[in-house]
Amino acid sequence: MALELTGKEERVIPLRSLTSPLVCLLCCRKFELYSMAWNLKEDLRDCLVAAAPYGGPIALLKNNFRKEKSPGSRPLLEIYSASGVPLASVLWKSGQVVQLGWTASEDLLCIQEDGTVLIYNLFCEFKRHFSMGNEVLQNHVREAKVFHTEYGTGVAILTGAHRFSLTTNIDDLKLRRMPEVPGLQKLPSCWAVLSQDRVTIILLAIGQDLYLLDNTSCSVVTPPGISPHAGAYVQMAVSFNYCYLALFTDTGSIWMGTSSLKEKLGEFSCDFRTPPRQMVWHVAELWTLSGERRFILDEDSYLVPELDGVRIFSRTTHEFLHEIPEASEEIFKIASMAPGALLLEAQREYEKQSQKADEYLREIKDQNLLAEAVRQCIEAAGYEHEPETQKSLLRAASFGKCFLDKFPPESFVRTCRDLRVLNAIWDYQIGIPLTFAQYPLPAEGWCCRWIRLDPLREGVVCVASAGTRAQRPHPSVTPLKSAVTPQMSLALGIRTPGFHVSPGKSPVPCMRVGELRLAETLGGGGVALLFYTVVLHLKNELNRGTFFMTLQKQPVALSLYRQFCKHQELETLKDLYNQDDDHQELGNFHVHSSYSSEKRIEGRVAALQNAVDEYYKAKNEFAAKATEDQIKLLRMQRRLQDELDKPYVDYSLHDTVYGLILDGNHKRAEQLYRDFRIPDKRFWWLKIGALAEREDWEEMEKFSKSKKSPIGYLPFVEICMKHHNRHEAKKYAARVTPEQRVKAHILVRELDQAADAAIEHKNENEMNLVLSKCTAATDSSVVEKINRAKAQILKK
Repeated sequence: MALELTGKEERVIPLRSLTSPLVCLLCCRKFELYSMAWNLKEDLRDCLVAAAPYGGPIALLKNNFRKEKSPGSRPLLEIYSASGVPLASVLWKSGQVVQLGWTASEDLLCIQEDGTVLIYNLFCEFKRHFSMGNEVLQNHVREAKVFHTEYGTGVAILTGAHRFSLTTNIDDLKLRRMPEVPGLQKLPSCWAVLSQDRVTIILLAIGQDLYLLDNTSCSVVTPPGISPHAGAYVQMAVSFNYCYLALFTDTGSIWMGTSSLKEKLGEFSCDFRTPPRQMVWHVAELWTLSGERRFILDEDSYLVPELDGVRIFSRTTHEFLHEIPEASEEIFKIASMAPGALLLEAQREYEKQSQKADEYLREIKDQNLLAEAVRQCIEAAGYEHEPETQKSLLRAASFGKCFLDKFPPESFVRTCRDLRVLNAIWDYQIGIPLTFAQYPLPAEGWCCRWIRLDPLREGVVCVASAGTRAQRPHPSVTPLKSAVTPQMSLALGIRTPGFHVSPGKSPVPCMRVGELRLAETLGGGGVALLFYTVVLHLKNELNRGTFFMTLQKQPVALSLYRQFCKHQELETLKDLYNQDDDHQELGNFHVHSSYSSEKRIEGRVAALQNAVDEYYKAKNEFAAKATEDQIKLLRMQRRLQDELDKPYVDYSLHDTVYGLILDGNHKRAEQLYRDFRIPDKRFWWLKIGALAEREDWEEMEKFSKSKKSPIGYLPFVEICMKHHNRHEAKKYAARVTPEQRVKAHILVRELDQAADAAIEHKNENEMNLVLSKCTAATDSSVVEKINRAKAQILKK
């Protein structure tokens, strides 16, 4: 498809929808990928723009067209992700740039007018440069194009002498100077690079004439079937796969055919004659961005042709325009009776527990289309952008599979796996909007980008595998190897010799180091297994200092290694904390080791003293004071154990006090109470509990009269009744506060006195509480007394 930009208002129109007896209306949809985060102030038309295919990054060169040479007006080269997240920028200090372009491995090519091509990586780091020949130094580059063939990434230039030069592979530089065009006195109105039978050629237009330049000759060509009144050629576009060609003339005529110029696909007349700023193909269908009313764009936009559609980005949004896949159209069109649509509806009704689910299923089964319905849902899920729609379709497919005996699960599993990866890289912070159709193809490019951007994406890691999925012609893993540093191998779970680690299995060598694919490894501890394997491998390969410094750069790996050391190598864990000067964790380490490693009290106390020192260094006074108290308690417990010949070591402070009281050592218990400043209320609760368990009622009464109880006397009543001593409980029931008297009398089963207290308080709730405890046989007088009191209260 081709797209055209004209005037202030920009619109997209598919040319197949224009009047033609050869084609029918194309079903398309446009959805937003991202709201761009770059906050551009310049219009895109005022910048040099290059966007890599397959959801690739966007490069902008600002101020490139200004003539001033002051430092403040120097061009600025910026690289963004597809979501507009800034990746890098650099002030341009070299020559005048004519064209920007991306290689297959997503290095940026900056073609200067002096013929020098500078190569930068994704983060504006200079890699190398090369020249397009000495002739260019005198005549300068007027126009340039970056193209891709099976040989690699190529560059073609047009000089001021009206001569073309090109190289088909910048990594194996061989310059070809194309034949001269006879009588060419000015720049061609338009030109394009074509690839035919493994030969790269140039097609150019001068007025109404087309010229084809190959290695040895220049020939005039005529598109078959073109109208004699078509006019002069002003724009041309080659399809993504170099199979098709579109020509736009100054009369508004568009000719479409094969790039070999041997077959005509169609010819259309448009209502506009202004040459389009951009014209791009979608598969074998031509689209234009023009004055026709179709898809309206509100601001200056840029078009990026893709394998299965066109990305359209502006200063505020990034959208994707593509043909609706057949499976999606069949399922979601209005009143569809396709098997996939019925299965989706059946699953929705099943979730509602409706019997309609069975009716839909029977309708599909009666036509023997259940397998086709499952296939449609799986296929449609792959082409949907919204995760909720994907889940809905996959749930329907899973539901349908339950009623099939021998449906192969591979396609369902593969789709789930691939969508999980795609949803991860679609994330705004990653910004790689690959589609399901694009996903298997550009492995080396987008894997390199993801490795550099976010190697520790939660739930998904890159692993080396012997993949057999479809690839571009002559795929290469060299860019991927160069992207993975030894430090990145730790983050990615990649064994540098090329090992594959499967969850639940030991590391096994791959059959070959093929493409790197994204494998889901959440289940069964796969992530941990990968990290542990790589960490231990690097531990053996690197010296101790380098190994620790490598870990510092990978927080997830460092965390997992610490977990490993906690169980296997405690001294290494201590060294890690020492290297980081992490005094808090060192203190925790000494506390833990004092109980797990030290058996003798002296050794335990020494470890705790080390913890105190570390806590003070960490400025954690609370932890330091608490640890000092623990040292003090340990020493006292050791002394008590020696003196009383009973185990006290490793008891808590409360248990120690409780045990001393239980054994009748009241003075020692009170000494601990004073030394450790146990709160009065807590100590009273401990003492009355221990005295009651010991059944030392005399000592309890004596203790209750030693001073005013900080917890009141209702706890005495409760604990006496807990130990079934109603006689002692009555002593304390008389001493409780008035507001607790009703409850105390109920506890000791003195309902008559409880009723008197409730009536005295004139509290209806307390009266009702007493009534609830009464029985008609034994407490009738109490019931009558309360009822009379309630009646009097109501009269008043």
